[in-house]
Amino acid sequence: MAGMVPAWFTHDRFGMFVHSGVYSTLARHEWVMTNERIDPGEYERLARYFDPDRFDADALAQAAKDAGMGYLVLTAKHHDGFAMYDTRLSDYSSAAFLGRDFVAETVEACRRHGLRVGLYYSLIDWHHPHFTIDFQHPLRDRPDAAALNEGRDMGTYRQFLHGQVRELLTGYGQIDYVFYDFTYPWEQDGWAGKGPDDWDSAGLLAMTRELQPEAVVNDRLGIPGDLVTPEQYLPDAPMMADGVLVPWEACHTMNGAWGYDRENRNLKSPDLLIRTLIEIVSKNGNMLLNIGPDGRGAITPNDAASLRELAGWMDLHRAAIVGAGPGDATPAPGTVLTRRENRIYVHLLHWPLKHVHLRDLPGTVQFARFLHDGSQVQTRLAGGTRTDANHQLDHITPGEQPAGTLTLQLPAVRPELAVPVVELFLGED
Repeated sequence: MAGMVPAWFTHDRFGMFVHSGVYSTLARHEWVMTNERIDPGEYERLARYFDPDRFDADALAQAAKDAGMGYLVLTAKHHDGFAMYDTRLSDYSSAAFLGRDFVAETVEACRRHGLRVGLYYSLIDWHHPHFTIDFQHPLRDRPDAAALNEGRDMGTYRQFLHGQVRELLTGYGQIDYVFYDFTYPWEQDGWAGKGPDDWDSAGLLAMTRELQPEAVVNDRLGIPGDLVTPEQYLPDAPMMADGVLVPWEACHTMNGAWGYDRENRNLKSPDLLIRTLIEIVSKNGNMLLNIGPDGRGAITPNDAASLRELAGWMDLHRAAIVGAGPGDATPAPGTVLTRRENRIYVHLLHWPLKHVHLRDLPGTVQFARFLHDGSQVQTRLAGGTRTDANHQLDHITPGEQPAGTLTLQLPAVRPELAVPVVELFLGED
């Protein structure tokens, strides 16, 4: 990895991704321009109907804060090239079309609500006349596509790209996270892709370090960044690069699309989102959860409902996620472990018949309780004594489990929570 991730990033663990743009009005996926081969001129005409009058940056920031998130990343420009801020390099922007700078509004709202600020910037620009046509470009199927490329100069586009990034990194105060997207250096369908040299990724990263030296930078420039950023993915272990553990963040959607996709009903349940967050933190990662506001800029009812469920769970279980990491022990079947300082959190993905057996704990457990209500959970250590000597566990024969196994006795009735959590207090051995 090229840099070091600051402590706040691995502490916060959970952030909000916001995709809003012209594609939100078209409401058919954020890649609608290329999926439907829409000519850039026609797309620009449609852009004049983009009017997110209900976009409320404070509402977004408050929803993120309520859900236990510590940072928010806004799309400053997506692949369609429409800038969601006041750029001096183009009149294809929210400032020119609507008189609004959504980056400024969002940055200010994040600071009011105590959130770290992240900006997403697409290296791709299907609107720019010098961005060469490739296998992802909406003009790729035109018979004269190759001829059109003869008049295009990536060097001119590269200057524009660096200029817009400089605007974003100098015009809005401290930026905590820069999310570039993305590099694709392979060939497909007879077209060359685009790699680090096309963007001058080394120069772009150097400029980012110079202008925002404290910012986290992702790995999508095609050269090493500060962290690894898998998309819509859950690994089965902490992530590694070249045999070394690395910081990582998985970005996930609510329904498979990043932008507003009106007909998409492939919704992830709040329970699944909570379980995914837990799994990610247990593997030393962060989760960046996306919402796609509708064409008027409002949080959709489905996204709002999921965020409320997340907020309810995080309100009770924040300690098991924020500031936490891997559990440093072997989880019992149906459980996931996280750890924060001298506390281990047993996330009960499945509700067992009374008993959970934990092995290889990194210390003696002094006390156990449910995190949601603070009520004690009785325990016994096999081959030793009860860790809470005033309570007798039912139906426990110490010889049934290997010495050192800690057994939790749970009530028969499962708490009405997406994932109940038992907090273990470790003592000093």
